[in-house]
Amino acid sequence: MNRRDISLFCRAVTVFGGALFLTGCAFADEALLPSLTGEDPAGQQAQAPAQPQVVQVQPQPLAPRAAPPGFGTTSFETPGVTAGTPSGTHVGQKIDELRDDLGRLQSRMSVHNDQLQAHRGAARESAGAYHGLVGAMNSRLQVGTTPGNPELVAQWNQAQVELNKVGESIASLNTLANEAASSSALAAFLLESTRATFELRGAIEEDHRQLAILEDEVNKTVVVVDRLLNELTEDIARAQNYFTTERSNLTAMQIAIDNGEYIGGSLASRAYGIPAPAPVGGAAALVGQRQPLVVIRFNQPNVEYEQALFTVVSRALERRPNAAFDLVAVAPNIGSAAQISLATTKSRRNAENVLRALTNMGLPADRITLSATSSASAQVNEVHVYVR
Repeated sequence: MNRRDISLFCRAVTVFGGALFLTGCAFADEALLPSLTGEDPAGQQAQAPAQPQVVQVQPQPLAPRAAPPGFGTTSFETPGVTAGTPSGTHVGQKIDELRDDLGRLQSRMSVHNDQLQAHRGAARESAGAYHGLVGAMNSRLQVGTTPGNPELVAQWNQAQVELNKVGESIASLNTLANEAASSSALAAFLLESTRATFELRGAIEEDHRQLAILEDEVNKTVVVVDRLLNELTEDIARAQNYFTTERSNLTAMQIAIDNGEYIGGSLASRAYGIPAPAPVGGAAALVGQRQPLVVIRFNQPNVEYEQALFTVVSRALERRPNAAFDLVAVAPNIGSAAQISLATTKSRRNAENVLRALTNMGLPADRITLSATSSASAQVNEVHVYVR
């Protein structure tokens, strides 16, 4: 790809009354190109970049929603305990005690199974209600609606309630997992005790016959306990991953409701790997030295930049999943020292709002840095977004 092809790839996005420009979004061989410095990477003289084309941001199609957590479906039934005939020996008395212990363990397993199925059912029901609400909100937002529509706000609040119920189910499953782990330890101890009883002196053949039956039933119970514990662990992992993803998506949807239009799913699932280190020199090393990915100009009270910002950051993460972003608040270096100070403070607040918007969209905070500077070339307060 030559430099002309790269420059033609760069774009600018204008959003309603504010101006949002893509000026440095160029990728090659899965790596971000450095900002233009007047020298060609191959040692040739650099050509002037083509003027960026102004394009309108189009609404994005609905992103596929995460499926409800895939809980297991196994019902864990214990084999039961075979009644025995007292032999009158010391070993026979020990077998009776072990048989009673196994019965209590199996009763405990029955309680575990009932609780597991109840927690699974509650989580599935809440997840289904949540997805119904999210689907309805996405449909309204896709065609456009009024900013802060109270009907959508009410649906969003109810969706949050249903998602929190899934979180409560996860907490209950964790508690159950601790109890099942205790039962597993008890089952292992019971199996060892049963096997050790074979070595006791003073047993008759009937004792060993009953002891063999008991050992088989303990073995089967141990298998059931282990399977329940393993499946329970998998359920918790799936549910936790689902809950974390959907909580991030729900936060991103809040921005869409505030704007009255669909933005997209959370950016969290698009960010992988370790972010690149922040540049040495801070804001001064970025402004005027590197081309920004985005420039947001705050030339009026309300600049609606969220949709365009989401679009360009999404594109950057699609090409570089481990990309990080540097936000620089740029204030005009015009007027008296007091005027410059006021402009710098206002520019910082604008950058903080952009940072908050990105984190609400799901971008991890450890992938964003924030700094401020002033520039004689800036006519209004700006926020530059650089990708690294």
